[in-house]
Amino acid sequence: MANIIIVGAGAMSSAFSLPCIENNHQVLIVGSKFDDNLINQINEKNNYHPRININLPNTIKFIKYKNILNAKFNKTDLLVIGTNSKGIEWSAEVLEKICDEKKLPPILLLTKGLNVYNNKFELLIDKLERILLSKKFDNINVSAIAGPCLANELATKNHSSVVVTNKDLKTTEWIKKLISTNYYHVYMSNDVKGVEVCAAIKNIFSMVIGSAKGLNNNTNEYLNTSAALFSQCIYEMEIFVSFLKGKKESVRGLAGIGDLHVSAAGGRNSLMGSFLGEGYLYSEVKEKKMKNITVEGAELSFVIFELVKKHFTIKQIPLLLSMMESIVENKKMKIRWEYFN
Repeated sequence: MANIIIVGAGAMSSAFSLPCIENNHQVLIVGSKFDDNLINQINEKNNYHPRININLPNTIKFIKYKNILNAKFNKTDLLVIGTNSKGIEWSAEVLEKICDEKKLPPILLLTKGLNVYNNKFELLIDKLERILLSKKFDNINVSAIAGPCLANELATKNHSSVVVTNKDLKTTEWIKKLISTNYYHVYMSNDVKGVEVCAAIKNIFSMVIGSAKGLNNNTNEYLNTSAALFSQCIYEMEIFVSFLKGKKESVRGLAGIGDLHVSAAGGRNSLMGSFLGEGYLYSEVKEKKMKNITVEGAELSFVIFELVKKHFTIKQIPLLLSMMESIVENKKMKIRWEYFN
């Protein structure tokens, strides 16, 4: 039995707690400062989590961020970071409060994203390590998890497959044993760059594939277009992953094709793409259609667009650049079919 602390009380963090409980681990979920109302609801309603629509086992405990200093923590075997990409800095603050003498247990990063630091691409796992180093932590050992796993489906114990990545495969093997169940299938990879880049960039490509329906007047006859876009997306993902020194094999695995398939089939990124394909400007969609909805692919586009433009031409990655251009520069989306591979 292990003691596991999960930072972030959102849908995926909370769904992830189920495989942990299945393996008889103790689980504590620490909410962010924005999760107070959510945690009140959960604690008042017998651990019912409204975002994944289930009652979680009562053995899973939820506490608010502001109550961390008053809480007593047993020795932590695994720390899981499940905030959104903007919460990485905050998660490091949480670790400062719950880890004695700057000693860290192994960390598992559920959060996906890509950053720009010093005018270079930076993996989210590298950003977390950089922040932890700046806070003088010892024993920094961060793994990341990716793959086609929707929180609601994991919460209902649908068969789900993910890949855990770390340069040290002994760590990934230990995590695999810790969290695997008969419905949560865990695979391992030491290609940290490939897995992490796929996990982030697939959000933009899922908008591209989602645009197929809008491009075909929102009819049900869009599969030819969707398939053509999907094929080109894989080709461009391989180019981008290779540029960042990842392996093409990861694009063809769970973190690449697998996760792209799930994201393109539905969800916020795909919906945004559908509106853009229909001819809406990004600003119009945000104002009229998806005002208070976070679209990860769009958020990432604002972060990396200028640096991507610096390193690539429209002929090399026509879909990626065109989609980001339509968002960042608020232009109507244009598919550059003439540059497809």
